[in-house]
Amino acid sequence: MAFADLAAEKLQGVDYDFLVLDRASTVAIVAPHGGWIEHGTSQLATAVAGDDFSLYLFEGLKPKRPHRELHIPSEYFDENQCVGLVSKVQIAIGMHGRADGDDPETIWLGGRGKELRDAIALALEASGFKAIISGHRLPGEHKNNICNRGIGRAGVQLEVPKTLRDALVANAERRALFSGAVRKAVLEHLGKPGNA
Repeated sequence: MAFADLAAEKLQGVDYDFLVLDRASTVAIVAPHGGWIEHGTSQLATAVAGDDFSLYLFEGLKPKRPHRELHIPSEYFDENQCVGLVSKVQIAIGMHGRADGDDPETIWLGGRGKELRDAIALALEASGFKAIISGHRLPGEHKNNICNRGIGRAGVQLEVPKTLRDALVANAERRALFSGAVRKAVLEHLGKPGNA
């Protein structure tokens, strides 16, 4: 399913909506399954974006709706405003939610930006979170994945389990720890020669 398929069946302002903040940054934080689709990802993306990174949210507006109805897989996510924003930035970071499965704590990191991916994992772990960079089923390495469509063609994808997302939404202090860790890794990465 691509965005045109979704738009043909669902109504903007009733089923879904967007938030697009182009801050002329080299970084965009993207939650393509925000609102009630993967609940908590909008809040986490907004926290990581802060006041300076560009931000894109595609949000489901109805609670308790089946996830699949508004879920466009990341490699097919082609909504024009999102692609337009991401294609202008050096680095895109996708904020996603995953089902807990048997692990309600670990953040799965992926994407083609392996150096930054690894740095974010280390920063999260230093802030008391669990994070892994391999050995999971969502590597985020498809070249068309929205996180890999920035100028550098190598972004990062975070998959946050539902229990942890709910805890971060409910706890501003812990959410600030999470967003601060991701931001620190990104800003340090941008500060390295050749990465800006």
